Order: sequence, then C-alpha cells, then structure tokens
Amino acid sequence: MSLYRDLAERLRTQIEAGVWQAGERIPSIRQSCQTHHLSPMTVLQAYQLLESQGLLQARPQSGYYVKGSPARQPTAPTGATRYTGSVDINDLVFEVLQAGKARDLVPLGMAVADPRLFPLPRLGRLLAGCMRTLDPFSTVTDLPPGNEALRRAIAQRYAHQGLPVDPREIVITTGAMEALSLSLQALTEPGDWVVVESPTFYGALQAIERLKLNAVEIPVIPGVGICLTQLEAALRERPVKACWLMANVQHPLGHIQRDPHKAALMALLARYGVPVVEDDVYGELHFGRERPLPLKAWDQAGSSLLCSSFSKCLAPGFRVGWVVAGRHAPRIQRLQLISTLATNVPSQLALADLLAQGGYDAHLRRLRHTLAQRMSQMRSALLALLPESVTLSQPEGGFFLWLTLPRGCDTRRLHRQALEAGFSLAPGALFSGGGEHDHCLRLNASQPWSPELERALTTLAGWIRTLCDEI
Repeated sequence: MSLYRDLAERLRTQIEAGVWQAGERIPSIRQSCQTHHLSPMTVLQAYQLLESQGLLQARPQSGYYVKGSPARQPTAPTGATRYTGSVDINDLVFEVLQAGKARDLVPLGMAVADPRLFPLPRLGRLLAGCMRTLDPFSTVTDLPPGNEALRRAIAQRYAHQGLPVDPREIVITTGAMEALSLSLQALTEPGDWVVVESPTFYGALQAIERLKLNAVEIPVIPGVGICLTQLEAALRERPVKACWLMANVQHPLGHIQRDPHKAALMALLARYGVPVVEDDVYGELHFGRERPLPLKAWDQAGSSLLCSSFSKCLAPGFRVGWVVAGRHAPRIQRLQLISTLATNVPSQLALADLLAQGGYDAHLRRLRHTLAQRMSQMRSALLALLPESVTLSQPEGGFFLWLTLPRGCDTRRLHRQALEAGFSLAPGALFSGGGEHDHCLRLNASQPWSPELERALTTLAGWIRTLCDEI
C-alpha cells in the first residue's frame, strides 16, 4: 500500500473509532509529518483522499476538520453467501433503464457520468478526420484483435503501471460489456457456476442469465472487498469455473481493495484453479494520486482476463473496450468473430490518435477532481437529510453512492415514486439475483449541484424517512 493510503486508512480507523469526532480538528500537516515521518506532500495526499470521501473538510487558514457522521457505512459483510443458481434479471434491468431515459428527469439513476464532463468536441473532430482518411482495407486489417496502434497504446499505459502486457494478447471489443461477456463465455459452459460479488454490477447478472450459467453471490465487506472466508467456503462447496470481480472502484460501492487483500484473493483462487474475469472499467476514476493496480498484477498463473473500456472515462458513445486475454486471446477473437464480427473501426482510429497526441491524463485528472467534489457535496447533503438508520457508501472513486435502508424497505417503490416526481434512481433489486439488496439504492453523483438536484434529494430523503418509520 502507498504511504499516503496507509496514513489515510489509519486516520479513517481513528475517526470511525471516535478518536476524532465530528467538528474536531485533526493534526496539522506539519504535526502529521513529524509524527509519521512523512513528507508534507504525502500527508496532504492522505488528507485530500479523506476529504474526497466525505470524511474531512478543509477550512482555509485553519486546517482539516472531521465532517459529521463519517462512519455511517456497514463494516461487516453485506449478507450471507447465496447460491442463486439461474438468474432472471434482464426484464427488470430493461424496465428501469428504459424508464430513466427521459431527458427532463434529474438523472440520479443514470448509469453513466454527466456527458458534459468528456471532451466530445475533440473526439468529434478526430472521428471526422479519421473518416476522411480512412483506409478502405482497415475494415479487414482491423478485424479481431483490433487496431494495432490502439492495442499498443493500451499496452503502454499498463507498462507505465509496471504491468507487462503484450499487445498481441489484447482484443479490442465493443465496450467493456462485450469484453466481459466474451471472457465469461471463453471460460464456461451452460450450467457452470460463476462467483459474483454482492452487490454486483447488474451487467454481470445479465451475462450470467444470457449464457445460462449459475451464480454464487458472495457478500462484500464495504471498504475492503469480497469476503474471502465466504468465498473459500463457496469454492469448496461448488465447482466454480470463474469469478467476475471488481477490485478497483467496485460498482456500486465504490471502494478499492487494498493490495494485501488483492494478493490474498488471487492466492486463494490460484489454490482452487479458478480464473478471474476482472471488470476494471472504473479504475481510471480513482480519487487518489496513484492508479490502483488490477488483480492481474498478482496473477502468477496467467489465467486472469482483464477487461476495461474508454466508455466511463473518455468516450461514452464510442463503445470501445478491450480485454487483456493472455492465453485466452485466440478463443476470444473467434467468439467475437461469430458474434459482433469486430469493433467500430473509425472509433478505434480516433481513440488511437487521441492517445498518441497526448492530453488524456490531463483530462483524467480534471475528471477525477470534478467527480470527487460532486461526490463529496452530494454525500454531505444526504448525511444531513437522511435518518441515522440509513448508511451511505464511502466511495474512493467513480460517481455512484450506495444507500442501505433498513431491511423491509423496498426501493422499487421509491423508483416508481421518483419517476412521477421528475427524477430517477436505481433500485437495489438490480444488483442481486436473489433479492438480497431490495432495501438499497444507487444514486449517480456526477451531476453539478442545482436547485433541481437539491429538490430531488430532499424529496427522496423525505420518502426514505417515511419508509423507515413504517418498518
């Protein structure tokens, strides 16, 4: 773990234990430097990380103070292991996503970040330029595994992290969803068992349903990661063929697994010979200074498949993703050829040009800063509005907040009420195949603060108070 993350974890533990309480000033940067023998920049990074997570508040010329109710987040596994078996989630996902498409809604249920945060004009110019100079034979040469320049650019970004990736093992896909689905298909047959986190991204459940697989839902410890004790028990009890996991900026909880947990997780899976399909689409949206390493960095057997895309961090409409498939690359390519054939060629060329020209990392820094600010503002507002019985996630990246209401509250009711009142939300039923999170909901925190957003949150909080009073 990096030094600033280690300090942030120690301070978080102290705050949750009540050493530093709401409204109190924590030690100054100079004091922490002397106490922990760290540089001022390292301490500042730790404080800024805790500020982005809603735990601290900076006051000009005064220092950093603990914000109110910082510990309102579950600290134990979110439930028991569920051998869900076959999954039936697609109809509900379609219903919720279709209902939330109207542009006049305050998009608290939207699955993508505020589109105005992306360099769409520049992408449009690059795309237009690529179309004018498009080589007619690129529709053939850029069949799977995809455009060579783009694959090399992706490999170079991993190399900067210290992760050696051969461009020949990268397959460009139509978004991360295709990368993840093809990876799962390459590892399984209908009827096989697949481990997912609980709560998990509903796309994982959709893929499991489509491929006629069986799901094992392992609870997540918020702020830590998948429960390793329950995972090992499941591996002993079922012939699991693959795990679909998010180690970095988990969706919907938003936490990042620490390196020791990642190492222990990969060692456990190696003992049972179970490969990982890693969903790393939000990894670039971390709120810290260093991009967290994917699980693949601890893959000694070379059996994991690392999937990501540009959809969440750069070009939402381009639908360009990839999978670092390793030895599975030939099978992934064949599966892609018989399903979607290939990924949109002009989009691949435009993104390759953008990465070659530079400016991507500067865009990511601006995007992360904005998302962290908006997340902190929404979380602080909700902490003040919601009853104590409701817990909130403490995201370390991304743009989603996860609310856990008392059991017995059905957030599908809130979903229907919200649509009638002019805003959307994502009910927790989307994030489990077995009804484990029906009392939870996900909110999109990427929108700028506005009177409409404030009214929506105030209205939602009032409904939640009523629901909690009825339990």
